[in-house]
Amino acid sequence: MDVTAQLSSKGQLTVPKAVRDALGLAEGDQVVFRVQGRRALLARTPNLLDLAGSVPVPAEKRGTQWQEVRRRTRTARAKTRA
Repeated sequence: MDVTAQLSSKGQLTVPKAVRDALGLAEGDQVVFRVQGRRALLARTPNLLDLAGSVPVPAEKRGTQWQEVRRRTRTARAKTRA
């Protein structure tokens, strides 16, 4: 689908209804622009909570506190750089 929109003097765009509908966008949703050369891709930003459960976590690592995950990651990275 190709849909056009006009840039305002303030640098603002109105996302056309057809695009909002296609992406399921509603008031307050955030979008991301990814610039690739002379093109920009507009995408709906994912709700990180929707990703919960999408990555399998080994049973022995479930329930690990975030600070501990970060500590282990930093330690592992330091070993690979040495």
